[in-house]
Amino acid sequence: MREVVQRGLYYDELETGVVYRHRPGRTLTEADDVVFSTLTMNHQALHLDAAWAATQPFGQRLVNSMMTLSTLVGLSVGQVTQGTIVANLGFREVEFPKPLFHGDTLYAETEVVEKRLSASRPGQGVVTLEHRGLNQDGVLVARAVRTALFWTRAAHEAASAAVPDDARSPGQSAETGSVVTQAAEPGDIPGLGTGRDDRPGLGEHAAGAHEPVLERGDEESAW
Repeated sequence: MREVVQRGLYYDELETGVVYRHRPGRTLTEADDVVFSTLTMNHQALHLDAAWAATQPFGQRLVNSMMTLSTLVGLSVGQVTQGTIVANLGFREVEFPKPLFHGDTLYAETEVVEKRLSASRPGQGVVTLEHRGLNQDGVLVARAVRTALFWTRAAHEAASAAVPDDARSPGQSAETGSVVTQAAEPGDIPGLGTGRDDRPGLGEHAAGAHEPVLERGDEESAW
């Protein structure tokens, strides 16, 4: 029996200049916004106080922009990054040119801006993505330029083949359960050189010990 597993796109499959349009969109409700804002300790009245927001320039509450950004990226996962990404490296541009209101629907598209193979991490490549969010009227409400580390297909399949079927998860090592990556040299990451973390209460668990080590040229950031 032939099986097809839903996944994103590997480094090899991503094409610069191609725009991937993600469907369905996501209608953002008042409940969504209130829950997201309170869960993230954002007590901004523009999101929570309808009476006060009515006296402000837009005349109503605005969707929390961090929720807009999270949803924008989330909408791209199934088509672009599901099971094929190693790590999110960071965002260098984020903007919200127009407001998003309760009841608006967010549609997303992703353009591959540039890509290159990693010099220090064989089988992986650095890809720059531009995510764009539009409302139901086609108005641009969010834009974010993001850098991420992707698997090549051959490297990921080779890594996955080494894991027993009953324990397999994309990019995991059978021995440690962590992402299969190039070994870190002592001193590359704070706390990793000795295998210990000197902060009280952490004992043998080194901070970042299970995180991939990225080369300086990969525009890495802690995540």
